[in-house]
Amino acid sequence: MRVLWLIGGGTALACGAVGVVLPLVPTVPFLLLAAFCFARSSDTLHDWLVTHPTFGPPIEDWRSGGAIRPRAKRLATVSIAAAFLLSVLMGVRPTILLIQALVLSAVLVFIWTRPGGTDAA
Repeated sequence: MRVLWLIGGGTALACGAVGVVLPLVPTVPFLLLAAFCFARSSDTLHDWLVTHPTFGPPIEDWRSGGAIRPRAKRLATVSIAAAFLLSVLMGVRPTILLIQALVLSAVLVFIWTRPGGTDAA
């Protein structure tokens, strides 16, 4: 079973790393999933991930109080707006746009109602 958790953690970490480069791919949810999986498979990888200078702080913010840093909230908002605008420009059917708008609005409400973490200056 540990091998499956290890594979899941590695896959989630890879997806999170892709999200660092591609703005529409979420990073932190994949990092949280990777930390969850590594906690069940490898103490070494789990400790490395949660103490990593780039990946660790958002994980700690979420664990300590469900916080999302203000910069991450702004980036998520811009990404969501860009995705919706792209759908509009591509001429997606109005029914699909409505569904997309409702789901994306719910995501934004969730993001903006989380407490703010601390942005590193």
